[in-house]
Amino acid sequence: MNFWRRRSLKGQGSKSKQGKKYSLDGRKRKASKGIKENQRDGDPSVRKDYHVYELNIREKAVYLVGYILAASLVSFLFYHSLFPAVIAIPFAGKFLKGQQKRLAEKQRKQFLAEFLTGIRAVSNALGAGYSIENAFEEAEKETRKVYGENSMIVREFSYLTSMLKVNRTLEYLLEELGQRSGLEDVESFAEVFAVARRSGGDLNLIIRSTVEHISQKEETRQEIETGLASRKMEQKVMSVIPMFILFYVGTASPELLEGMYGNVLGIAVMSGCLLVYGAAFRWGSRIVKIEV
Repeated sequence: MNFWRRRSLKGQGSKSKQGKKYSLDGRKRKASKGIKENQRDGDPSVRKDYHVYELNIREKAVYLVGYILAASLVSFLFYHSLFPAVIAIPFAGKFLKGQQKRLAEKQRKQFLAEFLTGIRAVSNALGAGYSIENAFEEAEKETRKVYGENSMIVREFSYLTSMLKVNRTLEYLLEELGQRSGLEDVESFAEVFAVARRSGGDLNLIIRSTVEHISQKEETRQEIETGLASRKMEQKVMSVIPMFILFYVGTASPELLEGMYGNVLGIAVMSGCLLVYGAAFRWGSRIVKIEV
């Protein structure tokens, strides 16, 4: 008798766990379905993934033309031939990906600055007596005055307030924004906000302290970038000087470099110089790049 009772209780416990699992999976599917529906509706803020930067046709054309011109210049200076530039054309895709990565990083920095402004506006609205949901709505109005209608933070706050009206939780929306932002500070803010909201803490105080921490980190980064600005300029100038010297010598005294063109040994030497130049340029770029 006890055996059948224990077996029955075990079966009930298993069904309960399965029921919780299916319920959790159902909530996840429902949230995923909601995001997909918004994407089908064409909401730009849902599609925006700040990890990547999508180049438009004009930007692609500009970067491709610049890449071809630079490859042609290097090819002519080092080999007196455009054939190496033709060989370099297949690497244009890698160059475009590098530009996308650089622009994505720049985009995330701009979004962090806008996000800090928006969260400060939320904190001010909370201090004025607004509820947390209405505080984000007021922050949307304030950020629109500062950054304009088409700014990233205005689109995000507009989407956030519209989703709150259809009973989406603020914690979920901020968590989703943090994941799309690709910024550790935004993700941390979403986590702290969710914990404070569930525990009933002082949201205004927590938001202010979080914003102050992020602001100090951002100010430190800006101070470092300001201090390195002159070094970065020096690095760019020093990177161009070897090309200028090669052009000057080739134009003023072409006989000095005649032995470097049109023969296997000269091509090997110039290829070695080009590799050293490329390695030095990449090394210099990494030296002046400091992450905070």
